Amino acid sequence: MLSKRSRLIVPLAVLLFGFSFHASAAERPNILWITIEDWSPDLSCYGTKGIETPNVDKLAAEGIRYERAFTTSPVCSTSRSAMMTGFHQNYIGAHQHRTADKKPLPFGIRPIPHLLADAGYFTCLMSWKTDCNFLPDKKEELFMGVDWSERQPDQPFFARITFGGTHRSWNRDPVRPIDIADVELPPYYPDTPFIRRDWANGLEQMQLVDREVGELLKRLDDEGLADNTIVFFIGDHGRCHIRGKQFLYDEGTRIPMILRWPGKIDPGQVNDDLVMSIDICATVLDAANVTPPVPLHGKNLFSDEVKNRKYVFTARDKMDDTHDAMRSIRSRDHKLILNLMPERAYCQLSFYKEGAYPPLAELNVLNLQGKLTPEQAAFMAPNKPEIELFDLSNDPHEVRNVADDPKYASVKAELLRELENWRTNVIHDQGVSDDFRAVGVFPESCPLPTVGQWAQEHADEYDFKKFGVPGWFPTRTLDEWQSVKAMWEPWVFREPTSDMKRPVIPYTKKPGAKKTRAKK
Repeated sequence: MLSKRSRLIVPLAVLLFGFSFHASAAERPNILWITIEDWSPDLSCYGTKGIETPNVDKLAAEGIRYERAFTTSPVCSTSRSAMMTGFHQNYIGAHQHRTADKKPLPFGIRPIPHLLADAGYFTCLMSWKTDCNFLPDKKEELFMGVDWSERQPDQPFFARITFGGTHRSWNRDPVRPIDIADVELPPYYPDTPFIRRDWANGLEQMQLVDREVGELLKRLDDEGLADNTIVFFIGDHGRCHIRGKQFLYDEGTRIPMILRWPGKIDPGQVNDDLVMSIDICATVLDAANVTPPVPLHGKNLFSDEVKNRKYVFTARDKMDDTHDAMRSIRSRDHKLILNLMPERAYCQLSFYKEGAYPPLAELNVLNLQGKLTPEQAAFMAPNKPEIELFDLSNDPHEVRNVADDPKYASVKAELLRELENWRTNVIHDQGVSDDFRAVGVFPESCPLPTVGQWAQEHADEYDFKKFGVPGWFPTRTLDEWQSVKAMWEPWVFREPTSDMKRPVIPYTKKPGAKKTRAKK
C-alpha cells in the first residue's frame, strides 16, 4: 500500500500507461467530467457549515477529495478555455472574457474532446454551455453528441456536463431551507442578516445541484457503467460572491475537486497536493493512452510533477467591458498577487455584478457610511496596492497584506521571481496596453450619480469593446446604493417556496458601443 496521499490499488505505471491504444474498447475507462459553476469547496464533505450535500459527499468517500485544487482563472469562459485544452488561457490567447474576435488555437494545440475522439472515444456534452474564447467554440464542433447513449456498443465515452444552478441567481431549497444562524461568514464580509441570508441562499442552491449530481451518478449505477467510469467533479472557478469570482484570492480560485475510479484508486482519500483544474486534462489523456501533439501545461494528477509541485499560478484579465489585470502565484503557505492595474478599484463598475450580486449593495452602503471594519473596507478602496502578499498559515482569509513587512522580504522576492518566470516563459504574458487602460480616453470623474447610467448614455461616443468602461469609483452615490439595496431585500429574504422574480437593477444592462469617438 502506498502513502495516504495517493494510495493506488495498481502500480502507477499500469495506472498511467496500462490502457493500450490497441486494447479493446471495453478495456478503456469511460470518463465523466462533472462541472458546477461559480462555486468554492462549499460542501459538507469540505466542512462547510449549514449545508448538506450527501451525493457529492458519497462521491468523495468513494474516491479522492483534493484539498488544494485551483482553477487557472476566476471566471467561466477563461477557465473553461483552459480546461478544454489543458493549457493556461493566456498562452492560447483565450484570456479576455467574452472574446469578440476569436481565433483558432495556436501552436498545433487541439481540444481534449478532439484528441479523445481520434482515439476511438465517443465524446458528448450533456449540457448547453461550452463558453470557449477560441475557435472552434460551438458544441457540435467540439463534441460528437449530447449523451453517452448515442455511442456504439462497447465504445468508451468521454462525457462532460455542467450543472449551472450555482451561477447566480439562486433558487431556494424548500426541502431543506438553511437558517442564517447556521452559516459561517468569512471576516471580509460584514456579518449582517442581509449578507447571511444571501449566503444561505447560495448554499441552498448547491443542495439542489447536489440532488442533480446524485441522479446522474445513479444513472451510471443503473446502467452498469459505474465500475468502469472515471468520475471527476469540479468547480469551474470560485464562489460568486463579491471578493470571489473575478479575483485571485482563494475565494475566487480555490475549487472543489473529487476523483473516483473504482478498482484503481482506494476510496476515502484526502489529498493535499497543489493541483490545478487543467491537471484533469492530462489525467484523462493518460488514462485513455492518448499522447497530445503539444505537451500540456496540466500534469497527471498521480505524477511526481504534481506531487512535488511548489506553486500554482492564476491570471485575471478583462471581464466583459470591465478592464483589469492581475497575476498570482500560490505556494502552500503564501500567496502573492501582482495587480497590473493598481489604479483601478476592485469594485469598479461591473454591469454583471451590480445586476446580480445583492451583497454588493449592502457592502457599498456600509462603506459609504463608514461602517466597515478595516478588513472589509480594504476591498472597497478606490485603488489597489501593486503587490499583495499573504501568509496563508496565519491568515487563511487573505486580509493582512504583508508585502511591505521586512520579515517577508525574501518570500516576496522569491515569489516575484517565480511569477515573472511563469509570465515570461510559460504563458508569454501580453501585459497591459495604454488602450486597455483607456489612458486619456474618458473624463476625469463621473458627472452623474451612477457610472452605469453614464456608460449607457454615452455608448454611441466611446468604443467600450476597445477601452472598457470608465473605472470611476464609487460607481453610485449612497442614495443610489440604498435604493438598490431596498430593491434586493424582498428577493434575498423571500420564502423557500416563493416564485418571486429577481429584480432588475437600474443601469446594469451592458451598452453597445458604436465606435464614433475616441478611436485611438
